[in-house]
Amino acid sequence: MIDLEDARQIVGARNVIDATTLRDRPQDFWINTPTQALGLVKPADTVELSAILALCHEHGQAVIFEGGRTNLVGATQSDGETLLISLERLNQIGAPDRKGMTIEVGAGAIVEAVQQHCAAEGLRFGLDFGARGSAMIGGALATNAGGFQALRYGVARDQVLGLECVLADGTVLSHLTPYTKDNTGYDLKHLFIGSEGTLGAITRAVLRLHPAPRSVNTALLAFESFDAVAETLGLMRRDLHGTLSSFEIMWAEFFHSNVDALMGGRSPIEGRYPYYILCESEGFDHEEDAGLFERVVGQALETGLIADAVIATSSRQRSELWKIREDFEAEMLLFKTMVDFDLSLPVASMEAFVNEVQRRLDEEVPDNLGLHVLGHLGDGNLHVTTGLPTPQGKGKVRALVYALIAGYGGSISAEHGIGVAKRDYLHYSRTPAELATMRLLKGALDPKGILNPGKVI
Repeated sequence: MIDLEDARQIVGARNVIDATTLRDRPQDFWINTPTQALGLVKPADTVELSAILALCHEHGQAVIFEGGRTNLVGATQSDGETLLISLERLNQIGAPDRKGMTIEVGAGAIVEAVQQHCAAEGLRFGLDFGARGSAMIGGALATNAGGFQALRYGVARDQVLGLECVLADGTVLSHLTPYTKDNTGYDLKHLFIGSEGTLGAITRAVLRLHPAPRSVNTALLAFESFDAVAETLGLMRRDLHGTLSSFEIMWAEFFHSNVDALMGGRSPIEGRYPYYILCESEGFDHEEDAGLFERVVGQALETGLIADAVIATSSRQRSELWKIREDFEAEMLLFKTMVDFDLSLPVASMEAFVNEVQRRLDEEVPDNLGLHVLGHLGDGNLHVTTGLPTPQGKGKVRALVYALIAGYGGSISAEHGIGVAKRDYLHYSRTPAELATMRLLKGALDPKGILNPGKVI
């Protein structure tokens, strides 16, 4: 265990927080218990972080890296012998390169700040999710975050051109390339993206940018069948000429629960349907894009694919439609003990999977408080949530759902990572040979096992 005085000599006394003071703050955004840790260190740059990690490696000191502390899988859960390292001071945001359409940012830069910085230059950073106002770039990359626009721009991994990181012993790997084609041996950046801080600390990244769209068109669609939903997704991806950026699905139980809570039951669409889609296209010509969007939606209505639809006619109406999809306060109040899942599945298997989850819950966990299903249909990601009167049955529900996921060939984690919450279920999605290879990589890059120990594997 290191002496915090040695850390103060590296980063300065004001950038070290002791264990007693840390107990006054919650573990993270979702876990309200006091933080248990040896202390918290805030390096200012890669040089200071390298020195801190070299010190910890020498003494075998366990460390956990912190970003915006909004992760959902206990990835920053610590104990009294762990040193926390916050990357919040590595928050530099460079000037966007308009010609190369890239930007270099520090791991501590807030996602929304990067979005706004790029937007001011007429550029788009393609990663977006609900925690944009507090999540940091380093954490988003470390968990390979997904979000609302993965359909068009890809997940966090797809935004990265170059990366800098620090290994467990303080070695700095810096390959901040601002271009796509770089066939110079192993592409090491992909080892660290999605590794949840278990292989090294991401410090800086060169991110891919896109031209900022000038138009946005949003619609809420209602469907009688899942087959119609899937067919409409394919048609919109084709007929909107590549401008479809979001295609968010909501099963009826979640949709109407939120409509009741947010709008007093006054749904934007009359009647009740099994499936609802919030879709959005973004283009570069207001009039032409709006006309095309209306024609595509109208044709799907005429052919009977879509049962009903509402197209937003103002930014206020667009915000109200998105609020139905993004607001989870009512769900958190309803599900006293929440059991939630972040899953990937082939689109063709989704309906059968959800139906089987519902049936098995009703048969085996009859005191469940309902089943809410929604997700990013275009990239095969569903969020499945149920609730229980007490915590006693959580393990049974998790085992039931994860075993079903394996049977449908899905992934137990689409965009939230593994952390500790899903670690014991990882075998449902990875073979013994894959898990052994992960352990081999961990042992090679972190031989003393000091980086985020006990997480992922």
